[in-house]
Amino acid sequence: MTVAARQANFMLPEDLLHDLKQLVGQRQQSRFVAEALRKELQREKMRAALKQSFGAWQQEDHPELEQGVERHLRTQRKSSRLSRSA
Repeated sequence: MTVAARQANFMLPEDLLHDLKQLVGQRQQSRFVAEALRKELQREKMRAALKQSFGAWQQEDHPELEQGVERHLRTQRKSSRLSRSA
């Protein structure tokens, strides 16, 4: 799948531009910057989602975890194994 590309002009610190030119081939620089930007934007989206959902978990809504998460998981896994062996 090819995504349409558009030109954008950015100001970069000289040292960053120098390193980019030294380490990445001239024909690969746009792709490299786009991928780095994509990763950083994904990280920012995740950070925003975590911030927005903070506090959504309420202990009283999950009494099955009262004895601890590990115990609950063991119980779930055990019942899953029993249904597969039948």
